[in-house]
Amino acid sequence: MSDTTLLQDFDDVSARFRAARSGLANVVYGQGEVVDLTLATLAAGGHGLLVGAPGLAKTLLVTSIGTLLGLDARRIQFTPDLMPSDILGAEVLEEAADGRREFRFIPGPIFCQLLMADEINRASPRTQSALLQAMQERHVTVAGARHDTPSPFHVLATQNPIEQEGTYPLPEAQLDRFLMQVNVGYPDEASERRMVVATTGAETTSLSAVMTPADLLRANNVVRQMPIAERLLDAILTIVRSARPVDGADDRVRALVGWGPGPRASQALSLAARAAALIDGRKAPSLDDIRRLAKPVLRHRMALNFTARAQNLDIDGFIDDIVARAI
Repeated sequence: MSDTTLLQDFDDVSARFRAARSGLANVVYGQGEVVDLTLATLAAGGHGLLVGAPGLAKTLLVTSIGTLLGLDARRIQFTPDLMPSDILGAEVLEEAADGRREFRFIPGPIFCQLLMADEINRASPRTQSALLQAMQERHVTVAGARHDTPSPFHVLATQNPIEQEGTYPLPEAQLDRFLMQVNVGYPDEASERRMVVATTGAETTSLSAVMTPADLLRANNVVRQMPIAERLLDAILTIVRSARPVDGADDRVRALVGWGPGPRASQALSLAARAAALIDGRKAPSLDDIRRLAKPVLRHRMALNFTARAQNLDIDGFIDDIVARAI
């Protein structure tokens, strides 16, 4: 791709993402940072985990994104009795007109462009793992046969951090497949006032597509071709590597961190920083992007140990401290 074509694609997809951000602001109030991080996740070609209390518009955000980006979107409500075949699909035995019997694969809801995995930690580990292959390799294997997911393919999962009864924590291997964990908090008073006025009247806000799946694929390609300075790569590596409790690490990290982020965290932070710059219309990321995205990229890829929890330390504050020391 020539530099001229790349710049044209950058300007086009950047403008489309900003239009999508404006559209989301009309239906999801007081969650500007959540909107930006979720769009950046998709622009980078990744999957997102939205964590927040019930009633904070997580489902509305995902369904609205599907509409604005023109994606074939589906929703799965995860429950304890959900089976892997309910997600992936299954083979059924059919009898043809000539009397012969043969198996035919009936695709499950995972075969879409945007999958909302609602309350993903409600399902058993066996069912959660049904997503692993699709999230990483963009295909699933059923009865020994490979079935490719559509392109683009993204998973946006939601999780309620308050009630843990009857839930199954996601394994570390699956958490690592999410590019970012986006924490959804309560809106400010002014935004909540706007929300109450806008959603309890007779009129409703309708959305229409401002992008196509092809535009999203172009955005994924543009993000990977955007330049990133060596000093930013140095900052990313310093942050990620200093969060690992290994020999030679800071004494505080070794004393308080149970397990640290792997190399996929460095990859995710590099892609996320460039995607955030694309959405803002900036042709290269900055150190501010690294600082801003460190927590969404790292908070689900590392864990504090019992000693840290006994001291009432939280993972976000610990990451802030690591970033401050690294940059």
